[in-house]
Amino acid sequence: MMNQDLSTRARASLPGGVSHELRYRDPYPVFIDRAQGGEKWDVEGRRYIDFKMGSASQMLGHCHPAIVEAIQKQAERSVFSADCHTREIEWAEWVNRLYPSADRTRFTASGTESTMLALRLGRAYSGKDHVLRVEGHFHGWHDHALKGAKPGSDQVPSLGIPDAINDLIHICAADPQAMESALQDDRIGTVIIEASGANYGCVPLATDTLRALHDVVRAAGVVLIFDEIITGFRWSPGGRQARDGIVPDLTTLAKVVTGGLPGGAICGRADIMELLNNATVRNGFGPAVSHKGTFNGSPLIAAAACAAMPLLANGEAQAQADAMAERMRDGMNAAMKRQGVAGIAYGDSSIFHVFFGRDRLDGLGPAEIRGLPKPLVKAYRDGMLSRGVDMMAYTSGLTSSAHTPELIDEALLAFDDTLSEMIRDGALT
Repeated sequence: MMNQDLSTRARASLPGGVSHELRYRDPYPVFIDRAQGGEKWDVEGRRYIDFKMGSASQMLGHCHPAIVEAIQKQAERSVFSADCHTREIEWAEWVNRLYPSADRTRFTASGTESTMLALRLGRAYSGKDHVLRVEGHFHGWHDHALKGAKPGSDQVPSLGIPDAINDLIHICAADPQAMESALQDDRIGTVIIEASGANYGCVPLATDTLRALHDVVRAAGVVLIFDEIITGFRWSPGGRQARDGIVPDLTTLAKVVTGGLPGGAICGRADIMELLNNATVRNGFGPAVSHKGTFNGSPLIAAAACAAMPLLANGEAQAQADAMAERMRDGMNAAMKRQGVAGIAYGDSSIFHVFFGRDRLDGLGPAEIRGLPKPLVKAYRDGMLSRGVDMMAYTSGLTSSAHTPELIDEALLAFDDTLSEMIRDGALT
């Protein structure tokens, strides 16, 4: 099988030939056949060093033996019966133990569903329909999350979303004074923040700034949601909130919380989360906040998650991934300096981003950081992919506990060659 032939076939049955718009690639994507550790192979047998890692879900590396074994054993007992089971209790206990904000946990089928439910809970608890979000922060693809997701614009980047919904969403900069000013609108009862800063830290959010934003929300008396869908179990076993001691009211999780399988979670204060309890009746509704979902807390997913939790809880996986990302950032910066390229590799924890054109981000807003010319980004991504290195999105990538110094150094050789090619072809000047 060839990637090009499969793409032609896929376009006849899938819109654009893909199941996720970011998997689209011109002229065609690669189709992955298998993955192991920090590597993967396409249907043509070509190997890639993987810095996408299942869109940040495979913190322990692809096909970790403990997770594979747990899935296999659970599949022999019950794939799914739509009933309560012991694994969901164990899984929730792990989350509640590790996350400072977590008194109770409810499982969902995806990260997008987690932020949908968090906003519903925030509105129900506060009694206010309006929500404040930060410019450029990403919270999934549902109707209430898209306004403000594109930095530099308050236009919704999709058709099909009613103005009546957009009117409920307010946007401010990741600045305490801007947030304090926005919260003068007493129609707002909920604030949601991507804990890393926009796009898993592509637009950095300093710890002091995050703490100041937290304090502004606390002073306003509204519900604070941290989106830790990427930072959760990655920046520390208890996410950024545990690492930096900044605790929200509600937290949304996905990706790593499931052991790298489909699903998500929301956790938070008992008095808010108990609105989901069937015994909690408000205004004639019991439960006060409705939440269903066929595959919530699926035993197959729970088995994988429970196998992953002990491996994530001690911090060793995060320490290894962080060290490999730091090695990557340092090597990228050295390569750009060596080749006379103005640019910077930066990032927190196990994440790395590249910005071309200047060696500092000071003074740049989200629209500028996320606004590199598309031909430049394509030249970079294509150059790395052609050399067997797959990035996540834009100019960003991330590591797992399965990445090794040897893989990082091999990827840095590809980066060095890609820079040379970009200079030769005029993509970099």
